[in-house]
Amino acid sequence: MKKILYSGFIILLLACHIPVKGQSQKQRVIITSDGEIDDECSMVRFLLYANEWDVEGIVTTSSQYHWHGHKWAGDDWIDPYLEAYADVYPNLIKHSKDYPTPNYLKSINFLGNVESEGEMDSITPGSTHIANVLLDESDDRPIWIQAWGGTNTIARALKTIEEEHYDKMAYVANKLRFFFIWEQDGTYQSYIHPHWGKYNIPTIISDQFWAVAYQWDKIMPQDKQKFFKSDWMKSNILEDHGPLCSLYEAYKGGNDKEGFIAGDAKSKGDFRSEGDSPAFIHTIPTGLRSLESPDFGGWGGRYINVRENTWLDPVPQAGYHYPEGRWYTKTAWGRNYMREDYPKNMDLMKAYFKPITRWVDALQNDFAARADWCIKPYDEANHPPIVKLTSPLDITAKPGSKINLSAKGTMDPDGDQLNYSWWQYQEADTFEGNIVIPNAHKQNISFTVPPIAMKGKNIHIICEVTDNGTPKLTRYQRVIITIN
Repeated sequence: MKKILYSGFIILLLACHIPVKGQSQKQRVIITSDGEIDDECSMVRFLLYANEWDVEGIVTTSSQYHWHGHKWAGDDWIDPYLEAYADVYPNLIKHSKDYPTPNYLKSINFLGNVESEGEMDSITPGSTHIANVLLDESDDRPIWIQAWGGTNTIARALKTIEEEHYDKMAYVANKLRFFFIWEQDGTYQSYIHPHWGKYNIPTIISDQFWAVAYQWDKIMPQDKQKFFKSDWMKSNILEDHGPLCSLYEAYKGGNDKEGFIAGDAKSKGDFRSEGDSPAFIHTIPTGLRSLESPDFGGWGGRYINVRENTWLDPVPQAGYHYPEGRWYTKTAWGRNYMREDYPKNMDLMKAYFKPITRWVDALQNDFAARADWCIKPYDEANHPPIVKLTSPLDITAKPGSKINLSAKGTMDPDGDQLNYSWWQYQEADTFEGNIVIPNAHKQNISFTVPPIAMKGKNIHIICEVTDNGTPKLTRYQRVIITIN
């Protein structure tokens, strides 16, 4: 009966959703989490954004750090968060009718493979649920499966499909998208890649997440650290924002429970860690079009194609060779730098983490607005602007030609004043040069494609729009100009 109702739920969503070019289609997501302290913090933020996706599974798994009997948060660690979500749900739906019901989220919460690090022999409720969702042919849309911990429950689900539905492996693989926060056990290398690699499943494995993990106070640019300090956290998240935000685990002082020693800048009430959040932040529809290709970049970071369809963090070090095998705490460049080389060559470190740190003021303000949605009526809270351009989002142009862009259709649901900023996202485009944009803070702009631009190169121009509400909220559109 649950599967029939569940399938009907999916069909209803399909009937109601209309994809818009430049605005990410509503994404299907399944999260797997090992219940670490930073997973618990990420869970608060995740639930505040649950209206943005079709959430199809919340599964507890293990990792190299957490399993039954080893720093284990409990099989039911998610339950208090879902109960708190139920408490604030009546207010959240005042701001978006798309928030899933508490009963629905509880119905898709399962225990996966947790007996030991990398255990994938047992068929568990969590692995069975993942397999059933992937095999369901009533919905062919892509589905992002996120590993906040290890990949073992995902691996078990895929092994079940291989063993029992071999003829559907290609169908399942065509829907799959992976976003892993490191490879926190060995099952991607030992099973998933050897058995499913032939299907070239898009796979992002992130190390940039360390920018918003336990050592954020060493990595985050000074002008952005105010968004992580106790005063900001208490005012915007921790206090007087309802039962869900009250569960958020801020830093408590001294040594962290997970064994990380705080930097000199940390104090009680500071942001603690949300190392897993980039996995779902990547799928928040901000207008940056980051889901079209991992190297476009967005709130969840920017990644480059290293091998096959595997995307890792861009390492800004000349002559760097990516290691074969696992990308995790012992091999990933950023973690090794923080362990072995910090604070040497800080410019290199800043460049490595910039794909995430560049957005964190907008990201944190957005978080604060969602916290307000837990307690405030619609007309007393802020909501993000809706950015629309009059031009196509993909343009072909000749060297030396003039480009005219307008955000005339942009509006703010609260009637706030809007501020515009047009800029070239140089790391994302393939044109090796600067684009001069006169009057870049106007609603309408024009600029000239440099005469030296070579055929086939592309230029990424971001239209960034921020309202003057409290907190200030930002959304975007990206125009990609290809030289012909």
